[in-house]
Amino acid sequence: MKAVLALPPDSVILFSTRILRLFAYGFLSVILALYLSQLGLSEVDIGLLFTLTLLGDTVISLWITTHADRVGRQRMLIGGAALMVLAALIFAVTRNFYLLLLAAAIGVISPSGNEIGPFLPIEQAALTQLVVDTRRTHLFAWYNLVGSFATALGALAGGGLSQLLQRIGYTPLLSYRLVVLGYGLIGLLLLVLFGRLSPLVEAPALNPQRQGVQQPPGDPEPPRFLGLHRSQKVVFRLAALFSLDAFAGGFVIQSLMAYWFNLKFGVEPGLLGAIFFGANILAGISALSAAWVAGRIGLINTMVFTHLPSNVLLILVPFMPGLGLAIALLLLRFSISQMDVPTRQSYTMAVVAPDERSAASGITGVARTIGASLSPVITGVFIANPALLALPFVISGGLKIIYDLALFINFRAHKPPEEQ
Repeated sequence: MKAVLALPPDSVILFSTRILRLFAYGFLSVILALYLSQLGLSEVDIGLLFTLTLLGDTVISLWITTHADRVGRQRMLIGGAALMVLAALIFAVTRNFYLLLLAAAIGVISPSGNEIGPFLPIEQAALTQLVVDTRRTHLFAWYNLVGSFATALGALAGGGLSQLLQRIGYTPLLSYRLVVLGYGLIGLLLLVLFGRLSPLVEAPALNPQRQGVQQPPGDPEPPRFLGLHRSQKVVFRLAALFSLDAFAGGFVIQSLMAYWFNLKFGVEPGLLGAIFFGANILAGISALSAAWVAGRIGLINTMVFTHLPSNVLLILVPFMPGLGLAIALLLLRFSISQMDVPTRQSYTMAVVAPDERSAASGITGVARTIGASLSPVITGVFIANPALLALPFVISGGLKIIYDLALFINFRAHKPPEEQ
C-alpha cells in the first residue's frame, strides 16, 4: 500500500478512474449477452458481435496508444472515455444488428468484464514513471487489486439490479437496458476525472517538469515503428505470446461464461452477479499476492508457475456434475488465475525505454485484444449446441498451457532491471 500512498495526486485520479471503469465493465458484462439475446440476437450473432467489438477496439486502441506519448496521454484518455459513452448510447437505443455492429466497432464496450480500450496502457505508462523499479510490481498489484474488486462489485450490482427491476415489474429487456445506460453515465464521470490530470502524467518529451530525461540535445530521434525504437523485437515477441493467451481466454470471457451458466444450470442474473463477484474478489487477492511471490522467484516464474494450475482447473469446470461443484472449481481457479496480470504488466514496462511505455503497453494490449476477439464467435457456435458446451473450457485451458510453456522458454533469461 505504501507504493500507492507515496504517489502524487495524479495517482489518486488514475486509481479512481480504474475503479470506476472496471466497475462499469463488470456491471455490464454479466447481463450483456442476456441483453443481446432479449434484443433477438442468436448465440452465433452474439459471438460475432463480441468478436467485432474486440476487433474494433483493437484498431482504435492501437492508434491512440502508439500516439499518446507524443500527442498527449490526457487527451487520449478523454477520447477513450467519449467513445465509451457513445457505444453505450447506441447499444441502449437500438436493436438493429448493423447499428450494434457499428457501435461495437468504434466504441468501447467490454464483453469480458476486463480492461478494454486505450486506458490501461496509458495509465500504466503514467504510473510507471512515478515510482522506482523496485516498487513498480507492488504498485501494479494494487492497481489490479482495486480493479478486480471494482469488477466484482460491478458484476454484483449489474446482476442484482437487473433481477430487482424484474421482480418489481420491469421486463427483462428494460432492466438490462437501464444497466447499459448506467454504463454510459460512468463514462461521463471518467471524462470529468481525466480532465483533472496534470502534466506529470505526460511522457518526458511533453512534460516540462521532466525535461532532464528527454533525448539529449543534438542526438537524433531514434527511428520509430508504432511508437517503438530499441525495444521492437522484445515487444513483438511478447505481443505474439500475449495474443495466444488472450485468444485462449476469449473462449470463456465473462459475458459468455455467465450465459453458459444460464444455459447449463438455469442460473438467474442475481446469482450470476454473485458468482462473478466472488470470482473477481478472489482474482484481485491473487493479483496482490503476485508482488510478494515475484519478489522471491522473479516475474517470469510467477507468471508461468501460478498460471499452469489455474488452467487445469479451468478445463475441469464443465465436467462437474452439479452447479455447486462447478462454481467451487471456478472460484478456486480465479483464486490463482490473475497472479500473472500485474507481473506481466510490470515486466512489459521494465524491459522498454521510458518513451516507449505507452506504445509497448498499447501494442501488447492490442495483441491481446486481437487474440481475444477471434474466439467468442467460435464459442457462440459451441454453446448453441448442447453437445459442445464443454469445448470452450477445454480449448481455453489447453491453449493457455501452451502459452505458459512458450513464455518460460523464450523469456526466462531476459531479466527486468530489479532482477539483474
